[in-house]
Amino acid sequence: MDALPPAERPLVYECLVAGFAAVKPLPERLEERWNWLMAAHVVGQHRFDLHFDCHRRMLALARESRDWGEMAGQVQRLILLPVGHLTGRIPKGNTGRSTVGRTQVMEPPEAVQRLVDWAVLAVRIPALTQPPP
Repeated sequence: MDALPPAERPLVYECLVAGFAAVKPLPERLEERWNWLMAAHVVGQHRFDLHFDCHRRMLALARESRDWGEMAGQVQRLILLPVGHLTGRIPKGNTGRSTVGRTQVMEPPEAVQRLVDWAVLAVRIPALTQPPP
């Protein structure tokens, strides 16, 4: 997702964050909510402000769901985030969860990639307003 034009990146990110916010905070929808934030991370990790915002949201979701291991992982990521940007070590495709290595390059899971693709199209073709199933 590093090939996304700089002008589109914040728009795609905001589209994904809006998708996250639209999902009701119910326990049975927790995985769906994480998928939206992981997609936002894949898009936003190349800009410090978006990257920080995404991990802040991930920390809040971990706290809300009482996932203490995820909370600890997100705190670590927030602390180390400036170092990654200063050194240019931002791993392509990394979803930002504590279950994934901080420097692990990866292909996003299919559900996450589908959300990224939808958000890119929604920005490029504004009539697309409904998220994918």
